Amino acid sequence: MTHPQPLASGRDICEAVHTRAMLSDRSTLQSSVNAVNARIAGAATAAGRAADSVRLIAVSKTRNATDIASAHQCGVIDFGENYVQEAIPKILALSGLPLVWHFIGRLQTNKTRDVANHFHWVHTLDRETLARRLNDQTPSHRHLNVCIQLNVDDDAAKGGLSINQPRLIEDLVRFTGQLERLHLRGLMTILDVATPPLQGYLRLAAEFDRLRAIGGAHWDTLSMGMSGDFEAAIAAGATQVRIGQAIFGSRLPADEGTQ
Repeated sequence: MTHPQPLASGRDICEAVHTRAMLSDRSTLQSSVNAVNARIAGAATAAGRAADSVRLIAVSKTRNATDIASAHQCGVIDFGENYVQEAIPKILALSGLPLVWHFIGRLQTNKTRDVANHFHWVHTLDRETLARRLNDQTPSHRHLNVCIQLNVDDDAAKGGLSINQPRLIEDLVRFTGQLERLHLRGLMTILDVATPPLQGYLRLAAEFDRLRAIGGAHWDTLSMGMSGDFEAAIAAGATQVRIGQAIFGSRLPADEGTQ
């Protein structure tokens, strides 16, 4: 005699629906990561560069540790965060994964110790005070990679040294380059929305080349380009692009440094 199967409990049904939703979300995320990587590779190839010469930084602000772990399972290694207090719990929760953490927000002096202890990269260095504090607060057994942020279009809403102040930029490059625990890697910018992307990014690339002679042994990075314009950034020479929306989808209103 065939016995009827017991009815699934409400909890079982909820768990099954949740599992299907997670698999669907993972599939969507994988498709987004694959599409972004394909566009990066295509833009690099079109510029006569190796497809793997551009590093993808997934902007993960407002995303939780589960989202980040899922992105890692989709092949993403580098993650960018804007807010120290939001980032550290995620960094600690995911400490067992081989992730690289980039601080891409405006840095305050009272946050330098936390950044120096938990991040691998800082993209928004713009004054000697921050450089000195980051150096002094980085643990002695490691180095912190830093980029100097330049304001290409003198946008008052953005951080960074004005690109029209070459001597101040040179002074900061020289000062940062002699700090023992910092590796000065290059330049970063965030364009005004009114600036033609290729034009703005070529300006930063020209400044990067101008400073090469004093940039030091680790001078190799142009951090520029976001979801809406990263192909123009790669055409201009970007080695790192910061992409959030094209990977994770719509988010809360974007802050400085991400899109």
